[in-house]
Amino acid sequence: MKRQKNVLLALGWHDHRLLHGIASYAAKHGWHISAASVTKEFAIPWGWKGDGVLAWLAGNDELCDFVIDLDIPTVDFSLRRASLPFTHVAQDHKACAELAADHLLRRGFNRFLCYSDSENWTFEERGAGFVKAVEQQGHECEWIRWHRHKAYRKGRGEWKQRRAWLSATLRDAPKPLAVFAVNGTLAVEIQEVCDLTGISVPDEVALVGIEDDLLLPQTTQFPITTVDPSFENLGYQGAAWLDRLMKGVAVDPEPIRIPPARIIPRKSTDISAVDHPAVAKALKFMAARFSDNIDIDAVARFAGISRRGLHQAFTDHIGITPGEHLRRTRIDHAKKLLIETDQKIGTIASLCGYQSVNSFFIAFKHACSVPPGEFRTSANRGKDTRSPAPGVPAEDRDPAGLRA
Repeated sequence: MKRQKNVLLALGWHDHRLLHGIASYAAKHGWHISAASVTKEFAIPWGWKGDGVLAWLAGNDELCDFVIDLDIPTVDFSLRRASLPFTHVAQDHKACAELAADHLLRRGFNRFLCYSDSENWTFEERGAGFVKAVEQQGHECEWIRWHRHKAYRKGRGEWKQRRAWLSATLRDAPKPLAVFAVNGTLAVEIQEVCDLTGISVPDEVALVGIEDDLLLPQTTQFPITTVDPSFENLGYQGAAWLDRLMKGVAVDPEPIRIPPARIIPRKSTDISAVDHPAVAKALKFMAARFSDNIDIDAVARFAGISRRGLHQAFTDHIGITPGEHLRRTRIDHAKKLLIETDQKIGTIASLCGYQSVNSFFIAFKHACSVPPGEFRTSANRGKDTRSPAPGVPAEDRDPAGLRA
C-alpha cells in the first residue's frame, strides 16, 4: 500500500479559496494535510516532519526560517522572497492588469489612472502591467501612489489626508476617466471618495478593481467591475507542482504564473466613452445582439456606416477591429457561463452566437489557449472536492504535468 503524503501548510497569508483549491487536490490524491499547519495562528510547529510544504512566505521571518530549515520540497505562493530556493507558484498579476486594461480600452476610454497605496510587490506588478497595456495602445496613464505622495504621513491624520488627496485628484482629472485600483479594497475606496465628492460612477469615472473579494456583501452597495484572479486554481496548481517535487521531478526555477479566470463586468464600467456616433451604436448593438447570428455587415448596417468605415473607426477609437470586439464579447460571455452554470458546451456555444460546437471550440481555444471544458475544470477547481466526472480527459483531471 502506497504511503500517504504528509503535507504542511505554512501560510503567512491565505484566502479561503486558495485553501479550497489545495484541499481539492489533496482529496483527489490522498494527501494528509497536517494538523500542525499554520493557517490561522502563527504557532510554528518546530520539530514537525513530513513530505512537503505549501507556503506563503511574504512577511513572517520566523516562519520563513522554519520552512528553510525543514529542507524538503516546498512551493511558495509569494514572490516577495523570490530568491528562496523553492518553487514559486504565483498569480499572473500582469495578465490580471491586462484584462482590466482591455475591458476599459474596449469601452473607448483614452484617459487612465492607476491607484496603489504601498510598495507591495503584487501592487507594483499589477500597476506596471496596466500602465504598459494602456501605453501600448497609444494612451497615457497616470499612476498615483499614496505612499510616494508628499502628504503621506503614518498616524492619526493619514486617513483624512489620503481621502482629501484622492478627492482632489479625481475631481481635477479630465473626464471621462478610467481608473484601475490594484486591489478590491482600494477600488471600494475610490468608489466611496467619488460618492463623497459628487463624482458619478460610471458616467464620469469608470472603475475596475482586482481580487474577487469584491464578490463579498459590499458589492450590493458597490457593484464594481473586478478581475477574478482564480485563487482556487492557484491553490490547486500549487499543490500539483508540490506533488511533482515530492516525486523527484526537476522543476524549472523560473516562477510559475497562474492566469486569472476572467473579468466580471458590473455597473462601475457600464458605459461607453466613445464619442464617435457609429462606433457607439455598434458597441450597443453588439452588446445586445452578440448571441444572435450577426456578422460585421449587420453591425455596420445598424450603425449606418460602411464596413470599411466601421473598421477604421473601431481601430481609431477602440484600438481593435469590430470583428475582434465581437469575438471578445462572445468569449467573455462564454467564460461567465462556463464558470457560473452547468450548461452543456453545445448550449453555451449557441447562447454566445456560435453556429456549431466546433466553431466555438476553435474560437475559445484560440482566445484562451485551452478548450472550453478544460477552462471550466480549471476555473472550478477547489469549489468542491468531488471527483471529476467520467469522460474528463486525464490532463483535465490532473494538471501536475502541465505548466499553467
